[in-house]
Amino acid sequence: MKLVTDTGIVFTRELRPVLREPFSLAIALAQPVVFLGLFGPLVYGSTGESLQWFVPGVLVMLGMFGTSATGANLLFELQTGAHERMLVTPLARPALLLGRALKELFPLLVQAVLIVLLTVPFGFRPSPVGAPVALLILGVFGVGLGALSYALALAVRKQEWMFWVVQQSLLYPLMITAGMMLPLSTAPGWLRAISHANPLTYVVEAERALFAGDLALRPLLTGGAAAALTALIGLTLGIRAMRNSAT
Repeated sequence: MKLVTDTGIVFTRELRPVLREPFSLAIALAQPVVFLGLFGPLVYGSTGESLQWFVPGVLVMLGMFGTSATGANLLFELQTGAHERMLVTPLARPALLLGRALKELFPLLVQAVLIVLLTVPFGFRPSPVGAPVALLILGVFGVGLGALSYALALAVRKQEWMFWVVQQSLLYPLMITAGMMLPLSTAPGWLRAISHANPLTYVVEAERALFAGDLALRPLLTGGAAAALTALIGLTLGIRAMRNSAT
């Protein structure tokens, strides 16, 4: 119960700045909206059928861009001494990571819903049954990636610039090989092999299937498993890094 209570305290602390400045959520939508408004019609046209393929990929991209950079907030706290002040409180060490990671659910899901609402007038038709499941998988993935971002921030806290080197070096290769923006059906064999090894590929496939109303077991299980594995690894590494930061 103490862990749950402490996690709630940290969650509320981290969420308060987001609620105080909701305009920041709208600003974070700028890049996905640009991709939807310019890149999508350029490559796929403006039909509802193309949006069914393109929008779920944009939602996963939104999750990647937002949650993978959230460790920068912790880096700022490390630089200002705010993190050290948190460490001397009686809060459980795992709660310091869990509360931060769970906070990523709120902005990610709000932004995802806004993107869906923006695209419905242009022909996007989210399945009323599959869409909530797709958002749940996206949220679990976002929590895991956010936790990994915090773990990276703690690992490189003495060399802050390394955070952005690692984050940027991984972000775009993962995005491209997951087939978010472009289909990989005509890609060379070596690129498709990398795609199969990328867990993000299965999250993207699940999002497309679920938003289209395809409740087939395979994409649901593989996408859910990939998101859950990301969350498990991220939370495990993040909690361990948080505990080590107190020593």
